[in-house]
Amino acid sequence: MSVKYTYAPASPYYGTPTWGPFLDIWKYNNLTIPTDVTDAVYQIDPPYNYRPDLLAYDLYHDTNLWWVFAIRNPDVLVDPVFNFHAPVIISVPTLAVVQRALGQ
Repeated sequence: MSVKYTYAPASPYYGTPTWGPFLDIWKYNNLTIPTDVTDAVYQIDPPYNYRPDLLAYDLYHDTNLWWVFAIRNPDVLVDPVFNFHAPVIISVPTLAVVQRALGQ
């Protein structure tokens, strides 16, 4: 019996092909987080080295939004985990901007 896995439209994985219970390679699905005057320039601190989920929790109260940094900084965070370390400087959107981009 085959089970089709789907994700909510607000999920960054929405539209990503699946291979059974596994996701295929995530292509960002043309998801963008628009720039805004409220964006912050942030230098990653050592406690967040290789942990975008921790910064997402501290900024957005949701570890699942770690991918926002990768979407917003694709040239800086080519690998969203291993390029996420001090003293890398990234652009960080506010929670309100992220929620608008997700249609929330």
